[in-house]
Amino acid sequence: MICFPKLKTNHSFFELFPAIALYVLISFYFQGPRRLIKFVVLRPLMLMKVLHISAECYPAAKAGGLGDVVGALPKYQNDAQFPAAVLIPKYRTKWVKSQQFKPIFFGVYSVKKDYVPFSVEQQVGDSLGFPLYVINISGQFDREGIYGDEEGWYTDNTERFLHFQMAALQWLNEMETPPTVVHCHDYHTGLIPFFMQQGLSYISLAEIPTVFTIHNGEYHGDFSWDKVSILPPFHANAKGLLEWEGRINPLATGIKTGWRLTTVSSSYMKELATESNGLEGLIQGELSKSNGVLNGIDDKVWDPATDPFLDTNFEGNILAYKSANKAALGKHFSIDLKWPLITFIGRLVREKGADLLPDLYRKILYTDARVSFIVLGTGEPELHNAFWALQREFPRRFGLALEYNEGLAHQLYAGTDFLIMPSRVEPCGLNQMYAMRYGSIPIVRSIGGLKDTVIDLEESASEGRGIRFPNFNLEDSHHAVLRATQLYQHRPVFQEIQKRIMKLDFSWEQSAGNYINIYKELLKT
Repeated sequence: MICFPKLKTNHSFFELFPAIALYVLISFYFQGPRRLIKFVVLRPLMLMKVLHISAECYPAAKAGGLGDVVGALPKYQNDAQFPAAVLIPKYRTKWVKSQQFKPIFFGVYSVKKDYVPFSVEQQVGDSLGFPLYVINISGQFDREGIYGDEEGWYTDNTERFLHFQMAALQWLNEMETPPTVVHCHDYHTGLIPFFMQQGLSYISLAEIPTVFTIHNGEYHGDFSWDKVSILPPFHANAKGLLEWEGRINPLATGIKTGWRLTTVSSSYMKELATESNGLEGLIQGELSKSNGVLNGIDDKVWDPATDPFLDTNFEGNILAYKSANKAALGKHFSIDLKWPLITFIGRLVREKGADLLPDLYRKILYTDARVSFIVLGTGEPELHNAFWALQREFPRRFGLALEYNEGLAHQLYAGTDFLIMPSRVEPCGLNQMYAMRYGSIPIVRSIGGLKDTVIDLEESASEGRGIRFPNFNLEDSHHAVLRATQLYQHRPVFQEIQKRIMKLDFSWEQSAGNYINIYKELLKT
């Protein structure tokens, strides 16, 4: 078999034409038409400038905002003529099982003395607006859950995502034309930039720029050194790049070794430098290579005029649209819908501030406040129990859906009057943008991306977008809810705000362009 040198792709077609012609002729002479067809037809389809590597990508696999971002950003980068693709594990989610995938690569990687086979498959049709590749490793990801199921977190998540990263590295290493930039997302991929630089088997990847984005700095994915034997060999003097406080810490490693560090809002970057579960000093030391790039939303998916999940689409009349969709919620909830409706959508965990809600709602419902509440989401069992108790106490004022339901979420954004987000931590937040896009006014804690995207109505009468409260406590959140109920009574003002926030542009075009500019700066370097 003849080995041909890799062709660099940063030259014009005319500069490369002699080399391309020679390559084609030699391929045809030695290996026949099949090789020629593979080169002329298949190889250009595999060219990409950026490969996003992630644990999630909507609609294939989504547990939170990470999935939404990775499912939208590459679409808009492709629209901007910067070819992008996504690589995730091959889970057995409903969406993945409904799609057709074709194998494009078979390989093996070593773990200790064993060789683990895997395949890379591509979704047929590229219906997402970008090529979606999945890594298929038997016994690792062929489960319906991403990180766990109804019984809890999978106990082997550390090993699963180590396997994913090793397979991804092996595929990158054997690509005939690797991506120009590798963009890694959260701790599940934090070791990839390290091994691209320090792995003894991946020398050819060392000059490929990497971007590491922190979507949620709460989770580090750290594990003890007794698992180091699972990892590929690396330069001995690079051990410190893996370690933080005596453990291997993938989030810290990605921060240290990514060529550029980004977070999903400017405010969150500042917050991580002062509160990041022990990584504050590290992040402060890496601020010179850091950028806060605010997420966008996919306005093709989140469009009230065309959204197939809605009972009634928006046709220009805000009152008719909101009233019809609010009434449609009666199919799911037996609550009194004549009062202002405040909804929470998301994971029922401390990070999202969901543990504040039972006491807040009970405090309000035991008064004469005329308001109803709905909660949609799943999370910690003790919070499930607290919300069940609340529903038993107030069956006509509190609606509950302990589930992940994408269609119902869309209907709630369209039908609710307010969306509440009392987060302890909110790197960017997408729900508040979805809410505004659908004419629902956000009530948010002033933190992270919530602070960057929601201008308080008291700060600016003409540009205000919602209601913010400063501190995570009952007093401040209660005051915010009372402000919302008072605003609801002033119907002309309330509807004017709804109209205004529906016109705001939270689309991905600007954010995608900001990332492309980062890639181009790295390529110049």
